[in-house]
Amino acid sequence: MKVIFLSSDIDIINEWEKKTFLQNHVACYDLESLETELQTSDFCVVIADYDSANSDINKLISSNSLPDNTIILEKSPEIATGKMLISHNIKAYGNSRMLEIHYKQMIKTVQNNNIWTYPELTAALVKSTKKSSLNENSKKILNNRLSKKETDVVYLILEGMTNNAIANEMDITTRTVKAHVSSIFIKLHVNDRLSLVLLLK
Repeated sequence: MKVIFLSSDIDIINEWEKKTFLQNHVACYDLESLETELQTSDFCVVIADYDSANSDINKLISSNSLPDNTIILEKSPEIATGKMLISHNIKAYGNSRMLEIHYKQMIKTVQNNNIWTYPELTAALVKSTKKSSLNENSKKILNNRLSKKETDVVYLILEGMTNNAIANEMDITTRTVKAHVSSIFIKLHVNDRLSLVLLLK
């Protein structure tokens, strides 16, 4: 797998190169060089610097030609920006200066075809989907695929509750909640809470 960096800030690219544990990576400084690189790569992750390449990224979003597996990072990530980018199928969003341990976790998450965000954004995304705001298709999939208890767990997840809080609310053990959550993910074909939220939004 190749990692493609998109930024006009050489310092950011140098910093990302040091954190990337994969040897196969290349830097692009504009949209034209990115498009050329994408034509020669089968599977890649694009890590874009929103501070210096936002106009290029916004062009890709507006033309519906954003590469699969795109990560967008910026120096001061905002929840509103993150919500907008995730809604356009960005695979990860966070701080461009994040610690190396989080950076590596982010890349592995995207490699595994999951979505990665920082905790505050994940909580905001979960809380933005309430039971009352679910459309009929979302309610139908819950009714058709899940048990009553599992559906109750989903609604509590959508309220932003942790497993422990759900256990307290439903008067069951945390272990039982974890079992319900695993079953929900399998039945709805999602890998994590954020994917669940995006499915039901």
